[in-house]
Amino acid sequence: MNGHGFTSVFAMQLAEYIEFKRAMGFDGSSRIWYLKKFDSYCAEHARTSFDQETVEAWVTAQLATSGRYRSWMSYIRDLGRFLRANGNTDAYVLSDRWKAAVVPARPYLLTAEEIDAFFTAAVRLNTASPWRWQASAFFTLMHSSGLRTCEVRRLLVEQVDLPGRHIDVIWSKGRRSRRLPITSDVADVLAACDDASRSTIGAGRETFFTSSTGHPVTAATVGVMFNRIWDGAGLPRPASGQRPRPYDFRHYFAYANIERWMADGIDVGAMLPYLSTYMGHATVESTYYYIHTSPDFMDAYGHLTDGAGSLLPEVGFE
Repeated sequence: MNGHGFTSVFAMQLAEYIEFKRAMGFDGSSRIWYLKKFDSYCAEHARTSFDQETVEAWVTAQLATSGRYRSWMSYIRDLGRFLRANGNTDAYVLSDRWKAAVVPARPYLLTAEEIDAFFTAAVRLNTASPWRWQASAFFTLMHSSGLRTCEVRRLLVEQVDLPGRHIDVIWSKGRRSRRLPITSDVADVLAACDDASRSTIGAGRETFFTSSTGHPVTAATVGVMFNRIWDGAGLPRPASGQRPRPYDFRHYFAYANIERWMADGIDVGAMLPYLSTYMGHATVESTYYYIHTSPDFMDAYGHLTDGAGSLLPEVGFE
């Protein structure tokens, strides 16, 4: 019996593949989640051979319901390579013609007024869970430091140095770590959150932000709380297009810094590598993404980018 609930004829191979990836240091839940979907598809459709027909049929079915994130194609392709390397020479490796295309994202560009209203509502959040005192601190970190949602969720108590005014983001995306300074105001917000958690939950919690059961907060709960605060602030939601979400605090952090540099006449091209490192990007090209994939940003700050084209090179993404 495998520990992941696989039920198809590929159950053993799937479990072995996951353990192999885990031993290599890749133990993300996304890979397991999509492989479970593949396993369920094979069981439901009586697929017994890891051939082109089986793999491409699942990919086609998955494309019909997937959003803009398509990293799952690399999971099924890598699984084929693993099976071949382990004796199944007939295993199909997904063709490059199925290579995941980029589906451009259009971040929701938060306004200063929306942010002020959001945090005013956050301190009044009425809930019996730790989010009552954690909400302001959680979203303050995203807003002030540009952290990813998962980075804030996984932040350990020992990685938050309030006297030293910094936090350590360990083994984040791409297995990159970084130390980020925080202001005295942010440190005060985090200290108040920590005091409330210690007095209510106790000093033994592992993660800085925790659920009422003592476990790390989930991504789904973060989204629920964000929406509850947004609605509690009386903020409208667009009838169409991109809607606000927690990750937009990270986008705002990038945009606000770029806007400030441009307004101050600072060489943005020279500053972007620092912003890239601060945000944990693998390359500076990932940081250029914030400029080139957001028409809303260009519309809102077009007066700042006029004549600055040489600072913003065209960047292509596969």
